[in-house]
Amino acid sequence: MNIKITYNWLLEYLDTDANPYDIQKYLSLSGPSVEKVEKVDDDYVFDIEITSNRIDTASIIGIAQECVAILPQFGKKAELKFNPLDEYRFSRIPDGGTDCLKVKITSPKLCSRFTMIVLSDLEIRSAPQFIKERLVLCGIKSINNVVDISNYLMLSLGQPTHIFDFNKIKNLTMIMRESLKGEKITTLDEKEITLPGGDIVIEDGEGKLIDLCGIMGGLNSSISEKTKNVILFVQTYNKQLIRKTSMTTGQRTVAATYFEKGLDEERVETTLTYGVELLKQYAGGKIASKLYDIYPHPYKQKRISLKTDDLNRLIGVDIKKEILEKIISRLNFELTSFKGNSMTVTVPSYRQYDINIKEDLVEEIARIYGYHNLPNNLPPPAYVKQPKEMENLFKIQSKIKYFLKHAGLNESTNYSMISMEMIESLDLKVTDHLKLSNSISSDIEYLRTSLIPSLIRNIKSNEGKRDALRFFEIAKVYLPKKLSLPGEKYKLAIAINTEFGDLKGLIEILLAELNIDNYEIKKGKNSLMNPSVQGEIYVNGESLGSFGVLKSKYRIKNQLENDVYLAEFDLDILIKNYRLVAPYKPINPFAVIKLDLTFATINKMPFAVFRQKAFKTSKLLQKIELIGIYENKVSLRFFFSSTVRNINQEEAEKELEKFKALVLG
Repeated sequence: MNIKITYNWLLEYLDTDANPYDIQKYLSLSGPSVEKVEKVDDDYVFDIEITSNRIDTASIIGIAQECVAILPQFGKKAELKFNPLDEYRFSRIPDGGTDCLKVKITSPKLCSRFTMIVLSDLEIRSAPQFIKERLVLCGIKSINNVVDISNYLMLSLGQPTHIFDFNKIKNLTMIMRESLKGEKITTLDEKEITLPGGDIVIEDGEGKLIDLCGIMGGLNSSISEKTKNVILFVQTYNKQLIRKTSMTTGQRTVAATYFEKGLDEERVETTLTYGVELLKQYAGGKIASKLYDIYPHPYKQKRISLKTDDLNRLIGVDIKKEILEKIISRLNFELTSFKGNSMTVTVPSYRQYDINIKEDLVEEIARIYGYHNLPNNLPPPAYVKQPKEMENLFKIQSKIKYFLKHAGLNESTNYSMISMEMIESLDLKVTDHLKLSNSISSDIEYLRTSLIPSLIRNIKSNEGKRDALRFFEIAKVYLPKKLSLPGEKYKLAIAINTEFGDLKGLIEILLAELNIDNYEIKKGKNSLMNPSVQGEIYVNGESLGSFGVLKSKYRIKNQLENDVYLAEFDLDILIKNYRLVAPYKPINPFAVIKLDLTFATINKMPFAVFRQKAFKTSKLLQKIELIGIYENKVSLRFFFSSTVRNINQEEAEKELEKFKALVLG
């Protein structure tokens, strides 16, 4: 995300001799990237990119703190004139208000800190000129003094707020809960949103939704020109739930981009206190209630220990103790102890989500010390040999992909997750699939146990674009286990919409390419495939996988125009039986006699069994080829030869007659 702030506004917090272009240059070297500086009248506007792990910098005070940490390293003065995080505390709010609202939070997981206060006798009017000008320069439209103060707080401190019309809260009751699937709310932008369920919402005393928390307030509780009494509302929410709601409803509001990254509960106090003072000063508000502060699990200070030996080893340079102490101080971290080569550092609350281990602390020290001050020496190269199994996996994967691409197939790369809809459309068991606890979309909610559903979706989405569709995918599937982590297996899957013979021929050539010839095809039992048009391949007694045509009922359920022919194989078994070089067979120097045979398919014998019996019948039989199938008749070509002498036509015909008598009766 990007934010805009102004130079003059920044100077209210920061005492520095750096000009706007110095700030752009040096901040970009060691902190957030200042992408643009634009001069507007007597001010400058910074356009700053904020990385998702540093949401604490998405404000005036956040950038001021970064300047204090970074600029002195480049010889520029930088100190905070005052720190609002220390100045604005609840002690500045007078006691004595009444308990005029009933508040209930159904689960502490929804909201880590809930604060609010009622102010009365406000006058809705235009905001002060300096607030309007700053908001406009930062890309925010001025509405009125109350709304503008809410936006001003967010840019100043990096904490979104919401302001309700107190008189529109029915029965003076606010209940924070999870939404039910299908519930609807009309937001401030007058859009009606149907909620997927599990979203953080607030309902009033009549059960009506008045706030889609962390996203946007409800239209039915919004302030207007007639508003006199308001609720200043400042919270921190469950960031995963905010992210999910924002993505599934398509409501990508500015507030959501803050809340979904995880905000500092301690900053709530500063924001509400500062907000009360601004509303009193610029809207004439008076405190009309007690201060509501529900904080079930207060922040506990986080301490990280680090040895200077580890620090110096990781960044490649020895930093003197006095320089190290200055860097830690400028970062607003507290050096709790420093004995010998071991130190303990207390992390400020607003860095609780991105400073978790000693390596995070090392990274902070390195960037403030200056990456430009680190030596340019590359570490000695270290070759890490992969296990043989992994090397074989990559090698054979590449070989299979190369072959299939040159055979006219397109490689698919799909998500590892599928939807409940796809599972149900193929009558698969939901309980066989692992469910993501916080999926951003219902389309990617369950981990695949087979690659076939994804390839069916690929065929469906491409029908109409091309007559012949041929796809393959090599990827992991995830198999649940009761007492351990899921089993992960690599699979190869193929899906085409041409003919069964194309698929079978492709499989036979692929196995030949991998020098796997000791396989047999038996009757298949894959529940997705037509029982009479499928087979299962066994290699050395192990099931490699199955191939066949998708059942008609699943073709209809998935609205497919043509039959789809599928195959799915276990890559581990392919790898285990792969041979780099096929066994050497000398060329037979003796003549081969070819005889054709056509017969009616009255026998339902699988071709694999048919072929096996044929070879047992004659020692001179070398090969059988399928010529074609027409009107329930099959034409085969038999190749007869000897490895020790030439045979004649009569001998070959006798061998064929033996076969006809035994197999065809």
